[in-house]
Amino acid sequence: MVNIIVIILVIIAYMAGMVEIGRRLSKRNKSTDDFYLGGRKLGPFVTAMSAEASDMSSWLLMGLPGVALAGLTGGNGTFAEAFWTAAGLALGTYMNWLIVAKPIRIYSEHIHANTIPDFFSNRYQEKKGVLLALSAIIIVVFFVPYTASGFASVGKLFNSMFGINYHTAMILGAIVIAVYTTLGGFLAASTTDLIQSIIMTIALIVVLFYSLSCGGGFSESIAQTEDVSNYFSLNGPDHSFSLLTIFSSFAWGLGYFGMPHILLRFMAIEDDRKLKMSRRIATVWVVISMGVAILIGVIGYSFAQAKGLIGQANFDPERIIIYISSALGKINPFTAILAGLILSGILASQMSTSDSQMLAASSSMSENLIHHFFWKDMPQNKQMTAARLTVLLITVIGIFFAWNPNSSVFRIISFAWAGFGASFGPLVLFSLFWKRTTLQGAAAGIISGGIMVFVWKFGISKLGGIFAIYELLPAFLVSCLFIVVVSLLTPEPSKEITDAFDEVKSKLKNRYE
Repeated sequence: MVNIIVIILVIIAYMAGMVEIGRRLSKRNKSTDDFYLGGRKLGPFVTAMSAEASDMSSWLLMGLPGVALAGLTGGNGTFAEAFWTAAGLALGTYMNWLIVAKPIRIYSEHIHANTIPDFFSNRYQEKKGVLLALSAIIIVVFFVPYTASGFASVGKLFNSMFGINYHTAMILGAIVIAVYTTLGGFLAASTTDLIQSIIMTIALIVVLFYSLSCGGGFSESIAQTEDVSNYFSLNGPDHSFSLLTIFSSFAWGLGYFGMPHILLRFMAIEDDRKLKMSRRIATVWVVISMGVAILIGVIGYSFAQAKGLIGQANFDPERIIIYISSALGKINPFTAILAGLILSGILASQMSTSDSQMLAASSSMSENLIHHFFWKDMPQNKQMTAARLTVLLITVIGIFFAWNPNSSVFRIISFAWAGFGASFGPLVLFSLFWKRTTLQGAAAGIISGGIMVFVWKFGISKLGGIFAIYELLPAFLVSCLFIVVVSLLTPEPSKEITDAFDEVKSKLKNRYE
């Protein structure tokens, strides 16, 4: 009983700390520019770690280990799927920082864009706000289930550890996230993301070593996986992964080019010359953390066997870190503190993504829809109020979508990831690097990419065979095709647009020299 109280106190202290950070930083929000981009004052370390913490989410501590472990327990997952997905994300992380971060930082400031919809709209100097509305709608549509997956993870965590009702825990977690995000805005989200990335790292390390000790060491833990034929084969058990399937899993990396909450970090760094440092920090952390997460899933098999978890009716591979921390917390008060930190790490992974998604979705609704279309002369204080109210509204909608306790964190996030990657990813690249892209081509790219994600996921993929691939890959290619074809079939961009493009390129050239 004492150990459980210690664990609860550690988690309460962590959550209270996040709210306090939001309260303190709320005083710095004087405008919506501060609320959504922190006044473009982020340092390189905060930029790197907040971007990756908001990127990894509960997928890192629950989804990825769960997929690796499911391949050993007869669930929906394999080592090959976990490996190729992680490899694609590692490469995507590096390439996103390398080719997108600096251009979008300079371009967004040059055209006075505070959000991704702003960036698209101002880049093509549209008058009617078509791109603004399209991209804002896409953000809301795909961020609601993404945010909901974080709320669901909180519910699963407290339900597994303490037997607390799933819905009660999920709602309380959502409220905490909403409170500090509503108070502190982007600065609070970024600062707490930095802290949360550190806690996530501690959680991964402690879980890894404790699970190894329970499973008899590394060699013994790996040996127990030999019961599953070809488990470590990179083309899947029984060679079920074709080259196309491998490539589609690897294509997770394409999603980075269209992730609003990550792109906003690029736009917010104080000095774009320090992005190289941020890139190195981010890439190293991502590679190591995903590698450890997969290893925990693999080693978790021997732990689950030793604890008699395999075969239980309610055993969930995505909760393996929760099971490990629960066992650790029962030893003594000191290990209970470690267990509390691990559970706080799981909370951190969920909260760091949910707060960023809330801000991105909030900015789309309040700044890009309400302010632009319905109340153009909205006073600054009213804009701040609208921003905070939309965070609360998105929280309520997210709670509704997270109501089912049996939903898979990995599968929910994979769909939302595909939605952003296909809708925005191609357009971000073309907007930064192809001067001939037109407004019509941009709109066609957003629409075709978003629609194809739904069509492929719920229609074409059901045909099986070569069509049973991750929807991001075909949707991304379709969006690219529409952007190119429609742009070439429509009149060239105006001189004002191409001049702005050239000015940004000139600034970039000077930065690299």
